Amino acid sequence: MYRVLVTDGVSPEGLKALTEAPDVEVDFRPTLNEEELKEIIGEYDALIVRSATKVTAAVLEKARRLKIIGRAGVGVDNIDVKAATAKGIIVANAPGGNTVAAAEHTIGLMLSLARNIPEACARTKSGVWDRKSFMGVELRGKVLGIIGLGRIGSEVAKRAQAMEMKIIAYDPYIPEERARDLRVKLVPLDTLLQEADFITIHIPLSKETYHLIDREAFVKMKPGVRLINCARGGIVDEEALYEALKEGKVAGAALDVFEKEPVTSHPLFSLPNVVVTPHLGASTVEAQLAVAEVIAQEVLTALRGGFVRHAVNLPYLRPEVLPVVGPFLPLAEKLGLFAAQLVSGRINQVEVNYSGEIARYDTSLLNTAVLKGVLSVALQDTINYVNAPEVAKQRGIKVKETKQEREEEYVNLISVKVEAPEGEHTVAGTLVRGKEPRVVEIDGYRVDAVPEGYVLFIPHLDRPRIIGRIGTLIGAHDINIAAMQVGRKEIGGKAIMLLSVDSPVPEETLREIAKVENVLDVKMLYL
Repeated sequence: MYRVLVTDGVSPEGLKALTEAPDVEVDFRPTLNEEELKEIIGEYDALIVRSATKVTAAVLEKARRLKIIGRAGVGVDNIDVKAATAKGIIVANAPGGNTVAAAEHTIGLMLSLARNIPEACARTKSGVWDRKSFMGVELRGKVLGIIGLGRIGSEVAKRAQAMEMKIIAYDPYIPEERARDLRVKLVPLDTLLQEADFITIHIPLSKETYHLIDREAFVKMKPGVRLINCARGGIVDEEALYEALKEGKVAGAALDVFEKEPVTSHPLFSLPNVVVTPHLGASTVEAQLAVAEVIAQEVLTALRGGFVRHAVNLPYLRPEVLPVVGPFLPLAEKLGLFAAQLVSGRINQVEVNYSGEIARYDTSLLNTAVLKGVLSVALQDTINYVNAPEVAKQRGIKVKETKQEREEEYVNLISVKVEAPEGEHTVAGTLVRGKEPRVVEIDGYRVDAVPEGYVLFIPHLDRPRIIGRIGTLIGAHDINIAAMQVGRKEIGGKAIMLLSVDSPVPEETLREIAKVENVLDVKMLYL
């Protein structure tokens, strides 16, 4: 039974995938400080948080069973990702669940800023009817500069276009084709600062983006610019913003995030041309339900040993690449698992070759999947996509990757060679109908085998009556043979036999099979 701890008031309705799972027990503890979390975290296999719970290195030190930390939202600032990675703990977020909510909040702040809505509302409610003090500006025809054209930035662009704004964007990681599809012009950051009437920020906080919008940036901006930040506090130098607002260089600012949160007193709050909200970008009923549903599925996947699509401490794949590479992950892991069981002794090197269309793409995640399979032979469920590369490094296993875009027989082929002091073995596979893993070659012998369940691998000399003798020995123990594959290169030469069986073959039977004349070896593979 897996135990999952949920804090920070994550939507219970969105966690149905977990609460209704027969092998999962979910505990809801909305508020926990660091000391309380340290006391109980050792009893849990998964932790789900929003932004309030701080998952520090000290907390993780007490996490004996933890496999995954799920962040029901986007930012993982409150989680020590480096410490989690060192312990092989997956950190996953839900990047798409609150996209629309954040984009809509950005547009709401932009309109509030342009039309002085919060200040006019407060003045009117206080009993003062004052139309002259709140002259606004229209969004139509204005230049909107978007810093970060990812999921949220793209949605903001779509909505701003409906209001007839001209859109420019700065994002060094977005290809020109994507920008053209969005009808957005990509420009350098300095150009955006100089030309935009409104600037909105949609990038993560990092060492590179901390105080990206500083005094120097404000100097470059057009007089009368208006700034919106619904991304992360710390990207904007708040002291520099205050000065720019007081000087009149910046006509107004709308902030949903701050460098230190929660915050109830700030110099910016004293300025009438500043609109603030308490980090509400993702605070809609729909968004909270969506992020909870996403993270519940990710946690369940991780607990059951699957690939966590939104893990932040795995090799990053661009959104357009993952649909191509993703289906090959189970195949890559199975090939590593298969090949590692064929060798004896310590593995020195793993070589992965990609042939065909797959060779054109980033295959770093597939290499990790291969290593996960290789290391699972000895370490079983303690190995995952997070710690596999580091464990391989610690064990002195060299990893080599080769690629060739031409593959004459298969559209795609992945070949895994494992080398040990006692010898080496190579297993190659492909996908049938685009999603079903198949092993099609072992050490140069052609086969067509499904890599799952229990498989007997029997190298032998190609002689009559061997198959019958082996079948009789297995049948004597009431073990059913589900499928058989035989591969050979020449009549009467060396051959290999693969027998898929319904249950493991006992050791004594394996020894009996090894004694059959012309049988060279026998291995029980667990796939």
